[in-house]
Amino acid sequence: MLYKTITKQNFRHMIEGLMEDNAVFGPKWRDRDKDGNKVYRFLRLNDFDELQMDYTRTYSSPKNFFLPFEETLATYELGEDEWHQEIQYTVHPRVIVGMRACDINALRKLDQVMVKSTFPNPYYFARRRNTVIIGLDHEPLDDCFCRSVGADVVYKGFDLFLTDLGEKYFVAIGSDTGYRIVDSFGGEDVSDADQDAYKTVKKQIESKFKTQLDVAIVPELMDLEFESEVWERWGAKCLSCGSCAMVCPTCYCYGVREDVDLSFQQASKERFLYSCNLVDFAMVAGDHNFRPEPHIRLKYRYYHQFRGFVEAFDQSLCVGCNRCGVACLAGISPKAVIDDLNETELQ
Repeated sequence: MLYKTITKQNFRHMIEGLMEDNAVFGPKWRDRDKDGNKVYRFLRLNDFDELQMDYTRTYSSPKNFFLPFEETLATYELGEDEWHQEIQYTVHPRVIVGMRACDINALRKLDQVMVKSTFPNPYYFARRRNTVIIGLDHEPLDDCFCRSVGADVVYKGFDLFLTDLGEKYFVAIGSDTGYRIVDSFGGEDVSDADQDAYKTVKKQIESKFKTQLDVAIVPELMDLEFESEVWERWGAKCLSCGSCAMVCPTCYCYGVREDVDLSFQQASKERFLYSCNLVDFAMVAGDHNFRPEPHIRLKYRYYHQFRGFVEAFDQSLCVGCNRCGVACLAGISPKAVIDDLNETELQ
């Protein structure tokens, strides 16, 4: 991997230059939560000063730039003797600035399913290919456990990744596009002093992780405690609202619906993000529900995150951002559930 540095003034020029020909998105403060903390979202930037590089965590993840809540897969024109289908994959070039390591790692996990699988998703692939990602290091929040699941550092999946050194950024270059961008806006070679400053900042970030999660035997625990009372305890709290999946950077369950115009001349097929926690997720013809109770649905969501995905791709699906724990109205968080499983196994 190549490395450069760029002054913050030149970084400003870089983002302003990218905004001239591309849609550029970044973290912006939009609200406050019940405790008075700022709530951030990734939104389109109209001016560099709108970019808040000191943000903490966006409420929802940047996943939705690649897997939107709703998308049209195809539209149809229907005639008496024929029909015409139209499918569009076109995505205009865009830039996302300020993505955290855990969110970039989340995209890499989605890549395994959406791009590298037997049946790749062309809609996702088009968005991924036409998006420049500029990542940013940050100090962890108290409830972040991304280090426990190996998602606190990232080496692939981005074009540029920045570490704040004070007057400048230390820049890891992850693609040819990233190299051309930083080189065009005053990127400089890394000095010995820059390297020392970078190592110091990384050690400071590493030392500030407060939340730890023991995931060493979690895949095995999912089998050993498959019928555990732990699931019933937490399932009794679950409201089956699906908020956890909507803010999760890696959940990709979806539903498909078809709408036909009353004139029978037009139709469309649409995909929408869904959640395995919703009551009707496992409903089939005849109104039979394979997962009728909240604790069963909750169990299978965790089973996919920490067992099924591990079996398929040798890594957990969870990246430790704890967005689901923050969004959950019932106070259910991965750490609390996994800690309960670990404690139950030791009894």
